[in-house]
This record gives sequence, C-alpha cells and structure tokens, in this order.
Amino acid sequence: MILITRMSREAADEVGKELFLQYDEMSRTGVVGELPKPDGTGRIVVASGGTSDIPVAEEAARTAEALGNHVVRLYDVGVAGIHRLLANQKEIMSAYAIVAVAGMEGALASVIGGLADCPVIAVPTSVGYGANFGGLSALLSMLNSYASGVSVVNIDNGFGAGYLASMINHMERK
Repeated sequence: MILITRMSREAADEVGKELFLQYDEMSRTGVVGELPKPDGTGRIVVASGGTSDIPVAEEAARTAEALGNHVVRLYDVGVAGIHRLLANQKEIMSAYAIVAVAGMEGALASVIGGLADCPVIAVPTSVGYGANFGGLSALLSMLNSYASGVSVVNIDNGFGAGYLASMINHMERK
C-alpha cells in the first residue's frame, strides 16, 4: 500500500492510468493498494473545529487509516458551539489519541486537551476569518495552550498529525 498526500486531481488522473488508485478529492490523498486492517491498540479521534477545517482533518484521518488505525471523525465541533463537542464526550474519552484541527484562534485543541485523558495533537489550519495570518494565529494559540498533553504540528500538517497519532496508538504493541 502506498499513501500519496497533497495530490492534485490531475496527478491522480495520470497515476490512475497505470495503477489502481483510490483518490479522495477532499483530503487530496491517494492510496495505491488496499488499506490495512486496523491493528492499533484503540481508536484515534479526528476532530475539526469547523467545516473549512475538514480537508486537513481528512488528510489526518486518511493517513491514520492507511497506517492501520480505526478512526472516528467528529467534524464541525468547534468551541463556538461547545454543545456539539460535549455531545461527543464518550468518543473523546475512549480515544487513544486525538487530532484537533482548527483555524481561527485554535481553541479546540485546548478545550479537548482539558477534557481528554490521552495525547492531543493540535493542527492549526490556514483558514479563518479576519487576521488569522495564514494560520499563524491558530498556531500561536495552540503553542500557548494551558492544557497538558497537547502537542502541536505545523500549519495544515494533517499528514504529520495522523502519523503521530498512529505512532501513539501502536505504542502498546511494542
């Protein structure tokens, strides 16, 4: 199995002429071959603050799945409507690792970090209103999180977050 990230539709069309390619336009990922069966210890939750964060969240989710993990997606659960996040406490508390993807001020990672008892990987996105400075405001907020157990990857780095979550989910197997 081969995972390809940041793949354009044009590149997918060319690769698809020669190989069986499963392409996902939303995450801009392609998979050649079959996804492995989940063999991680538990589940990875991938949460997005808003709908505009979903492409980066999907890159993280598809990366984690390609590395043999069961992934639960919680999309559009940002802090502007905290009830949407709190309605998913069971999923949050049962995760082995959580990827929190958010733009704007990046508060989702801190809130999830305060609720969860597992590592949280914060992914700032370059989307948002106002002066988000291409994701820099979310990045700085996530780096300054009060919540313990929150780590931060770079802006729009869904692949890195999915990879790290997979490593955490496979630690007990070592």
